[in-house]
Amino acid sequence: MQFIRKSHDRGVVDLGWLHSHHTFSFGEYHDPEYMGISALRVINDDIVQPGKGFATHGHKDMEIISYVVSGAVAHKDSEGNEAIIPAGDVQIMSAGRGIRHSEFNPSNAIETNFLQIWIQPNKKGVVPAYGQMTIQSKGTFTPLVTPDGHEGSLTMNQDASLYQLRMVKDEELTLANAERHGYLHIVKGELSAAGEVFTAGDAFALGQHEKVALLAKTNIEALWFDLP
Repeated sequence: MQFIRKSHDRGVVDLGWLHSHHTFSFGEYHDPEYMGISALRVINDDIVQPGKGFATHGHKDMEIISYVVSGAVAHKDSEGNEAIIPAGDVQIMSAGRGIRHSEFNPSNAIETNFLQIWIQPNKKGVVPAYGQMTIQSKGTFTPLVTPDGHEGSLTMNQDASLYQLRMVKDEELTLANAERHGYLHIVKGELSAAGEVFTAGDAFALGQHEKVALLAKTNIEALWFDLP
């Protein structure tokens, strides 16, 4: 493994209305050893209190993905897109030449937990774009966001792909990525790999030509990043 990132080692931000764990350096949290991997720059594990959220703010030249774990996110942007993203949906916003948006927890009763993911694009200054879909799991790997939108996935401006990985208890699987980089982030469940146990919020990176055998200790929901 190129590196292991345990949940409890991530950066922590607590603003009252927002409790967030930062996998990589972001905002006031800075760790020069964790600035991202390949084109993957940000994974923020956000818990947003009822009725609260991120007021309108701007982005430019970034592929921003929201993966909702529980609750929902209300999205509104300067391109006229307005939507509710419930748990089980994934959304991408290609900021391109510039876009402004807000994200709120639309519930007055329950928290929202979502992963905010930023991937650096391979094209700058593009027309901003928005995409959203309900995840229809297709076996072990389900493509969520890809360069070409294959199998009904959303598209991004980068030679990278994001997959949902699902395993059932006691299932075994080998991850390998040849000339590519890979990053596995556990959303739910527990698995073992290379003598380590990984639970929700834990992650590891694979370098080129590395492979690792996984064993699901429970049912697993995870995100697999195939990166240039």
